[in-house]
Amino acid sequence: MIAFLIDADNFKAPRGVDDAFQTIERSEGAISIRRAYGSAESLRSLAETLRKWAVQPYVNMNLGKNTTDLSLAVDAMAIALTTLNLRVLVIGSGDADFVPLVVRLRERGIKVVCVAERGKMAQDAAPAYDQVLYVGEDKDDRPTTLDTKPALTPRVRATAKGVAAKSQAAKVTPPKPPVPKQSGAIAAAAKKSVSAAKEALTVEIILAAVPNLQTGQWQPLGEVVKVLHAAKLLSRSATSTKLFKRFPEAFELAPTDKPNQVRFCQ
Repeated sequence: MIAFLIDADNFKAPRGVDDAFQTIERSEGAISIRRAYGSAESLRSLAETLRKWAVQPYVNMNLGKNTTDLSLAVDAMAIALTTLNLRVLVIGSGDADFVPLVVRLRERGIKVVCVAERGKMAQDAAPAYDQVLYVGEDKDDRPTTLDTKPALTPRVRATAKGVAAKSQAAKVTPPKPPVPKQSGAIAAAAKKSVSAAKEALTVEIILAAVPNLQTGQWQPLGEVVKVLHAAKLLSRSATSTKLFKRFPEAFELAPTDKPNQVRFCQ
């Protein structure tokens, strides 16, 4: 069972809440318990979104700072103690006040995920969670981001350089006039070079080139392919799905018929 508890005083952008539900259900599954806590004003601004996702609102008594956080925390522990099959509890807030709650929930073997609006996540709180998802508006208008220009590790940099060097070697023009036999030899050498580069590609090299895959979260397949192209680890004519299907124990593609997402199976 999955529970999603929203701190509407902190996590209150309708687009962010909408992205959160889509991302959670895509990565974890159906959400059974859906609740939002906050002042009357905060909940009113989310009224349409909460109605759309059938979220039960809990109006906070306006008695001062942190009363909403405490209300959410009390319900979270009650759910954890009374729900025998609770597998994942998602907290919609970037507030650091929830860290003690997160620690206790994890001690009970419950996976705790944080969903926060971009720029509202307390960085000191992030390590406490099993996973942190950033949602809302961004330049690509997607709920997750992927760095398309990662810093290559020495190992990958060397591999990319080697692939580029071999590829350059394959393009050497034979002395004029061309000798048919010599051209055939160069073509064979180029084919052998490409084959060797393909065999040298490993799961470790892919993860080093695309660090976001190491989180185990679903990543847009198109963005991952851009990174591999930039690192010279995947040729423009190569099929990305075939690449990941070479490592079925390490990578998962979705949907099955026309994959557009990929994640690392930790």
